[in-house]
Amino acid sequence: MLSPKCLRISGLRRAMVMAGAALAVAGCSSQLARVPPRMDLGGYDRVALVTFSADPAKNSLGQLATERFAEEVLTSQSGFELIELGPADSSVARLLAAGDAPAAAQELGRAKNIPAVFFGQLAVSNTKPHGSVGASGNLNVGATVSAELSVRLLSTSTGGTLWRSSGTASQSVGSVSMSGGRLPTISATDPNAAYASMVDDMVSQVTRDFRPTWTRQ
Repeated sequence: MLSPKCLRISGLRRAMVMAGAALAVAGCSSQLARVPPRMDLGGYDRVALVTFSADPAKNSLGQLATERFAEEVLTSQSGFELIELGPADSSVARLLAAGDAPAAAQELGRAKNIPAVFFGQLAVSNTKPHGSVGASGNLNVGATVSAELSVRLLSTSTGGTLWRSSGTASQSVGSVSMSGGRLPTISATDPNAAYASMVDDMVSQVTRDFRPTWTRQ
């Protein structure tokens, strides 16, 4: 059993360690400064978000990307109203399909009385196989899927671009490898799960300008 003296010394050392850790944390935090987001939506009051376009076979992913984008923006900022609109009406959709996003923005501005609107496009590739066969008979083949999300904020009064960003992602959905005459090793991933994970990654990339950051002074 430790003597009272030893207990006092042990307790003193523990207190000194805890105090040193607290001072270190306080010292680190005092050197951090918050940097405001590069893009502040508070000055727009009301902003529209049109469901992101995608290939017809991937419309559900376009909807998912739109929902995740809205969640990220609303979590990162406040002081504005986000008006979520479904797939654009015929006139706006026709302008977007023709590549005339500025005119589409102006059309929405007249119809909805909003100062700015988000348009986005999700492009998803089909599964792409790849692989190699070595001289010794080693085999390594697989397949990947990739996607790109591009989003921009347009003024509805002028049609000018206020902000734009894009993100890309790719993920393996299956592989087969074999070496030394051994049984092949096979792995596979559900493509739908891969696409959902990629959407989260791309949305995180695209919305980085709406999040505050921290820097050391």
